[in-house]
Amino acid sequence: MTAQASPSVWQQRIAGEWHGRPSLFDAHGTWCGYEDIRRSSDVEDGATVYRMDGGLAGGGPLAGRFRLAAPFAFAVSDADDNRLYCGPDFHGSGQPYGAFVDAHYYGPGWQVGLNTWNHVLPGGTTQVYSSVLYQGWTVIGCFNGLYLRTTDHDTNPGARRAVTAHRDAETANGPVPWILPTKQSGRYAGDCELWGADQKPLGTVRVVDRLTPLDLLRTEHRVTWTGGGADRAFTVVRRRDGTREFWEGPDAWGSAQAFGRANFPLWHFAGGDVHRVTGREFALDATPGMSAGGRLAVTYELFGGNVLSAVLHGVLTWEGEA
Repeated sequence: MTAQASPSVWQQRIAGEWHGRPSLFDAHGTWCGYEDIRRSSDVEDGATVYRMDGGLAGGGPLAGRFRLAAPFAFAVSDADDNRLYCGPDFHGSGQPYGAFVDAHYYGPGWQVGLNTWNHVLPGGTTQVYSSVLYQGWTVIGCFNGLYLRTTDHDTNPGARRAVTAHRDAETANGPVPWILPTKQSGRYAGDCELWGADQKPLGTVRVVDRLTPLDLLRTEHRVTWTGGGADRAFTVVRRRDGTREFWEGPDAWGSAQAFGRANFPLWHFAGGDVHRVTGREFALDATPGMSAGGRLAVTYELFGGNVLSAVLHGVLTWEGEA
């Protein structure tokens, strides 16, 4: 553990205790179970210790791998550029970009590499979480869900009731598959933060994604990014095939894999454009039933060739057309 004068901006952003019940999915996006979690990272005597307590419910064939007999605890070397996870339970690092952190690390107990994306939504009390799990380069599963922050859980009955309601909602909504509107045209729109690869803010980008369903499986997306020096407009037809998606031109080509409410696309711009995008799109309001959620928490990492150039994140709201 490394002593420090004061907590980083990210450490201050995640202060308190976070409660969630992320769902576990296998590599094909099939729901397998829940991971009940209370986690916190506390500064003690100038050093940071991250703790996770909970337990796996269900898990199917992955249960044996992800069930442990003791809570997680690991030291963190806290900083605003690189957060270093120093073991013994996790080894790696995470880089914050404003309200979003991208972390790559290894968990000896779970015997997997993890790519964890945490996005603290405006208001500071809700966090969108996902950990994609790797055996070498091969995806073997994914945890994801929403976390709720408290600062007085053990002494405030109102906070405990809010946590209970949140866990109940996650139990109902965690297994809900990713889907966008299939019959109604409209748009997802919102102002997103753009951060440079140097982790400095670049400005605000207005994101508008206009959807026109072509049939029950194919939708045309006309996307515009405006502001922050990231101006771009492109059109793509996205085809859904179960938990998979395929982006089939004309301006971008790629694919996606969904795990419950979270969709993970990777696309390349066409026409000799060197840029590609790796992202996560999370349906915040998805519930069981024949509908799509009204809000999307989106995070897109923009690459120029193999070099990260910027990170774009925010919340988009659905506006249907009559």
